[in-house]
Amino acid sequence: MKIALIGASGFVGKAVLEEAVSRGWQVTAIVRHPDKVEKLPGVTVRQVDVTDADALAKALEGNAVTVSAFNGGWGDPDIYDKHLNGSRAIVKAAKAAGSRLIVIGGAGSLEAAPGVQIVDTPDFPAQFRDGARAARDALNEIRQEKGLDWSFVSPPITLAPGTRTGKFRYGGDRPVFDDRNESRASVEDLAVAIADEAETGRHTGKRFTIGY
Repeated sequence: MKIALIGASGFVGKAVLEEAVSRGWQVTAIVRHPDKVEKLPGVTVRQVDVTDADALAKALEGNAVTVSAFNGGWGDPDIYDKHLNGSRAIVKAAKAAGSRLIVIGGAGSLEAAPGVQIVDTPDFPAQFRDGARAARDALNEIRQEKGLDWSFVSPPITLAPGTRTGKFRYGGDRPVFDDRNESRASVEDLAVAIADEAETGRHTGKRFTIGY
């Protein structure tokens, strides 16, 4: 399989890159800083500004699937606008390139209760609220898209480095909780779920999440 991976040097992006390489895929790694991407077999690194939809579309050409681990930049006071504008450019580029798109969003748009999203609860960390709101609004926009095969994956509430087990459960708009009432998974298993989605398109036109 040939995929493009936007944000291949980030926390989730690195895990997805390693999973893709382990499956023998050809990967176009699209990043801001090429020197941050490990040299791996089958990986071609491209430095592209994701807000330049035309340049990005050219980089995505020939890839059956585009996985976006784009992040507007935690700690940036303009993260809301940067993330939303970048997300819009990525959607435009994927459509122009004819590539199926898998967007990795945040857990903030998952429902804490029916009709109440986690980002809108009082205890949601203030420093992450603007980024989570942008990811939520990007999901709302992509749900209105026509002519684009897309999937949107929200990580569990707790995502940390760990073990690749390949054993997890899927959910939709609400977190998946384990028997300790925790929503959690390793970033390695999130990468497995994303790679599986690239192969199967099981959740095309839907948002999904995972958890143990």
